[in-house]
Amino acid sequence: METLNLLLEGFAIALTPFNIFMAFVGTFIGTVVGMLPGIGPVNGVVVLIPLTYALGLPPESSLIMFAGIYYGSQYGNSISAILLNVPGTSSAVMTALEGNAMTRKGRAGPALAMSAIASFFGGTVSVVALMLFAPALAKWAIHFGPAEYFALMVFAFSTLSSLSGKNLIKGLIATLVGLMLATVGLDPVTAVDRYTFGQLKLLDGLDFVVVVIGFFAINEILRYAGEFKEDEGVIAKVGRVMITVKEFWFSLWTMIRGAVIGFFVGVLPGAGGTIASFVAYTTEQRLVDREGTFGQGDIRGVAAPESANNASANGAMIPLLTLGVPGSETTAVMLGALLGMNITPGPLFMAKNPDIFWSLVASMYVGNIFLLILNLPLVGVFVKILKVPGWFLMPAVVAVSFVAVYSVNNSPFDILLMAGFGLLGYMMYKTGFPLASVILGLVLGPLMENNLRRAMSLSDGDWTYLFSSPIAIGLWVAAAASLFLPVVIKRLSV
Repeated sequence: METLNLLLEGFAIALTPFNIFMAFVGTFIGTVVGMLPGIGPVNGVVVLIPLTYALGLPPESSLIMFAGIYYGSQYGNSISAILLNVPGTSSAVMTALEGNAMTRKGRAGPALAMSAIASFFGGTVSVVALMLFAPALAKWAIHFGPAEYFALMVFAFSTLSSLSGKNLIKGLIATLVGLMLATVGLDPVTAVDRYTFGQLKLLDGLDFVVVVIGFFAINEILRYAGEFKEDEGVIAKVGRVMITVKEFWFSLWTMIRGAVIGFFVGVLPGAGGTIASFVAYTTEQRLVDREGTFGQGDIRGVAAPESANNASANGAMIPLLTLGVPGSETTAVMLGALLGMNITPGPLFMAKNPDIFWSLVASMYVGNIFLLILNLPLVGVFVKILKVPGWFLMPAVVAVSFVAVYSVNNSPFDILLMAGFGLLGYMMYKTGFPLASVILGLVLGPLMENNLRRAMSLSDGDWTYLFSSPIAIGLWVAAAASLFLPVVIKRLSV
């Protein structure tokens, strides 16, 4: 009852005209920056922080807008991923995998509509969970140490076979390529440079935006050039711009599972939407893909990662506010903004600032409704991009890709890297190596290495430390089950 009263007080703050406007501004900006490769929500928040200080905005209003940018960008990422196979961030890679396949089949409209609906569903479910379980989950998340995080990374890699198609060996090789790319730069412990070949630009490692735009956008352009047909657009038709009731019910449990996975992964500091979308997609593939339709334009393959990454964005608010631990670049910037307003997130945050916490929770309900209202009517507008002839659209994609990559570090070297990764991605596509496995290795590699090194430092090199807690053991068991259960079930069913 107390929770309900606090939530009602939060709605009283969130539903003031000014805070409704701030939620609208945040979700709109989030959608736009999510659509543009290389920008991302962190830049949207960074640009607006000085403005909030200059205008003297209340902390709750600023946080409502920043949170709107964060979870709004998760939907925006899907637009370019589905239409152009250009995921702006790593959390949109799995959406691109299935959504762009739907686009190639002339079903871009249903893919974008499902993305909007799944994002709304995942966001709403996670807000309910945030409201009910925030204090308990904060206590649970604080028990995640390096051993638990390493086990979580192993569990994520155990889903590899779902990304590898029919050839697990090629999937393993692709993952190793991703892990090798993740080691480029300075060693996190000894600060020795690794695989930089004397290039100072590589000391900080490979920028994810450079790699992902090369692997997907430039690769897509090369594929289009290789299959070009004169006077033909990108795709002949776009399909209806809404999903049917049957498709909704067909994907309902997928969205529920994606929201649950995304929320719990989002609660873990440092995990974020990338792991959530990978785990949700591969879990769904194992559970429901009995006809082998995943990877060929199955609408459930859009619903799972979209529900998960929006849920994880809301889940990430828990460690930020209740522990003062940011789980991503965006939440780290939000933490700095709160500290600048003399608001200190931590275990006493909910007790000392109940108005800020509960108004934020209430605003997330409002923001998710805004996302649905904003984006469903615009699906038809987004889809019209596909009506543009390929001879015009593809050079535009090249231009946007070059600008996006150059703007990250203002480095011509990054453009050369992007072109090189585009060529590598095209060669891997032609030879049947899954690009998603490379991205998984690249994203999780640093997290895996850092937590393994920390675990070994804490235990003086004792490997049994990796199995020293119930949470770690549970994750190891889940990883083993993920690897071997499908094989056992397949043998028993013969």
